[in-house]
Amino acid sequence: MATTDYENLRVERDAPLGRIELASTSDFNSLNPTMGEELVHAVTELSEDESIRCLVLTGTDGVFCAGADLAGLAGDERDAPELRRLASSLHDAILQLHQAETPLVVGINGVAAGAGFSMALAGDVVVMSDEARLEYAYGRIGLTGDGGSTFWLPRLVGLRRAKEIALLDEPIDPDYAVGLGLVTESVPAAEFDARVTDYAERLASGPTAAFGATKRLLTESFDRGLAGQMAAETDAIARATHTEDYERGHDAFFEKGDPEFVGQ
Repeated sequence: MATTDYENLRVERDAPLGRIELASTSDFNSLNPTMGEELVHAVTELSEDESIRCLVLTGTDGVFCAGADLAGLAGDERDAPELRRLASSLHDAILQLHQAETPLVVGINGVAAGAGFSMALAGDVVVMSDEARLEYAYGRIGLTGDGGSTFWLPRLVGLRRAKEIALLDEPIDPDYAVGLGLVTESVPAAEFDARVTDYAERLASGPTAAFGATKRLLTESFDRGLAGQMAAETDAIARATHTEDYERGHDAFFEKGDPEFVGQ
């Protein structure tokens, strides 16, 4: 097991899983500039590690992330450069997670507001503790959303519901989050860690190269017509035949056994 030290993160490699825990030096696990830069580095490093076949992103000490650290902001136009810096590092991390072929399990262990809300939406599978809540929160201080929230939210819940969430900004409890499709499952706090690990191990044991291609097809489908999407599907399924996982899956199918995928 290899571990990398950061000021605001706890990063653990335990192949085939890579785990990132938000552990900010700012109050309430808030996103500060150093944390944003470290998140980019950690996500990039783990995504490029071929031994890591699933990523887990969660928080610590009962808080996922309460948004950006506002303590050092002036409350006027002088904050623009700092907010650009914070948003840029967060966006680099979100984009890396989106582009990576590695599946991502997000575990919302406590409040996820602002930037934390945005990070929560990035997961392929999202597990929420029954003691957690989601809050859009940006409008409370007169700001607009970042971290990809305005991209993912309407795709997950529809445009009308996305406007309701962003403009009315009511806290979203776990059951409602599941009903909206914002999260995969809500579990009791006592079962939270085990359930997150269960999902991560299940994904890591699958054909992760095919999973990565499937993630791209699903997301990019919003930018294509039917003909273009089916052309992309044709290319992807043909490329998948070059993987070892396809050979293993094919052989196991005819041998009536369970394939042991290797992610290649």
